[in-house]
Amino acid sequence: MRSSELTIGRSFGLNFDHKEDFFQTLADFCKENDVRQGYIPMFLAAFAETEIAGTCDRVEDPEAPVRLPVYLEKVEAVGSGTFSYDPDRDIVVPHVHVTVGLKQQSALAYSSHLISATVQYLTEMLIVEVASPHMRRPVKTELYDVPLLTFES
Repeated sequence: MRSSELTIGRSFGLNFDHKEDFFQTLADFCKENDVRQGYIPMFLAAFAETEIAGTCDRVEDPEAPVRLPVYLEKVEAVGSGTFSYDPDRDIVVPHVHVTVGLKQQSALAYSSHLISATVQYLTEMLIVEVASPHMRRPVKTELYDVPLLTFES
C-alpha cells in the first residue's frame, strides 16, 4: 500500500454543454483554471455516445488490462476519477471510471474505464484540486504498462 496526506486546493462545480467532448472539455477547464491535479468525487452525465473498456472476446492473458473499446449510445452515467499532471507533455492525465445505463434498453448497465464520450444535454461535475504533493502517473512496464498514480514530495 502507498498513501499520502493531500493538501486540498480549490473546489469547482463544472457544467459541460451539449455535444462537447468529455476529455477535451476537462482538459480545457484545467488549462483555463491552472488546475494540474486533483480528483473528481462524482459526476452525473448523459452521453450521446461513449466508449468504455471491455470485450466479449476471449482474453489471452486474463491478468492483463483490457484496452479495447465497447461503443455505446444514449446512456446515463455516473462516474468519478483522478487526474494528474505530466510535465514532459504539459498535459493533465485523467483516469475516469463510469457506470452507464442504456436508456433504450431498460437501463441495462455497464461499468468500466472511460475511453471517450460526447455529452448529450449535460454533464455536472465536481472537481477538487490537490495542491500537494505532486500527483504523477508513471507507466509501470512490469505491470502491463499500466500508468499508476504516485504522490511525490
